[in-house]
Amino acid sequence: MAAQLQFRDVTLGYDRHPAVHHLSGEVATGALLAVVGPNGAGKSTLFRGLVGILKPLAGSIGLGDLDARDIAYLPQTVDIDRSFPISVFDFVGTGLWRSIGLFGGIGQSGRDGIAQALAAVGLNGFENRAIGTLSGGQMQRMLFARVLLQNARLIVLDEPFNAIDAKTSADLLALVRRWHSEQRTVLAALHDMDLVRANFPDTLLLARGPVAWGATSEVLTADNLMQARRMCEAFDDSAAACAVDDVSSRAA
Repeated sequence: MAAQLQFRDVTLGYDRHPAVHHLSGEVATGALLAVVGPNGAGKSTLFRGLVGILKPLAGSIGLGDLDARDIAYLPQTVDIDRSFPISVFDFVGTGLWRSIGLFGGIGQSGRDGIAQALAAVGLNGFENRAIGTLSGGQMQRMLFARVLLQNARLIVLDEPFNAIDAKTSADLLALVRRWHSEQRTVLAALHDMDLVRANFPDTLLLARGPVAWGATSEVLTADNLMQARRMCEAFDDSAAACAVDDVSSRAA
């Protein structure tokens, strides 16, 4: 299957201190890829680079024929300001911004789409609730509804099943499997190795640098997981800034 994403010796980080070092590889169209690693391994940083929030310090990320409208990004819930005065309906409706513009009106078809997305994640009747009143599981359902509304070819999920109940996790996993069956490309940062083994055929194991990438059964070995832990523990936050190529950029 043709590659949809290409990582070409990518280094990503902050203030010239890399959080992801020298990552190279390809993600095929329609892949279902788990990105795993210890805390601080660079998973969220990799995703921020992939969706264009963070520019690579070196190397490039090739998106083939994808543009911004083809990518849906589900951030960690800690990145959502739950105190912001917005309803569930309006929050999910932000998934339409790329198609209608920031100040475009949501017509009847858009309102119907929002209602259908909320129904698909089990949030019927929550339309007028403030997002700050939602439980952790309800918050994740709302974020998934926004992704559904975007109808994207590439879906990037950062810790989508963290700290939610088993029923919510199962319901949202069913949506991930649906996207996979529709040949959408799905990348998810995860911590639960049993969940990864049961649901994700391919895995990238990160520890600031790549440890292993391939079939999940071959990546999630005891030796690889131990190596990842040692690599993250050995990282020195006080080390000198990394010298990288200033002209590198994120490929379109």
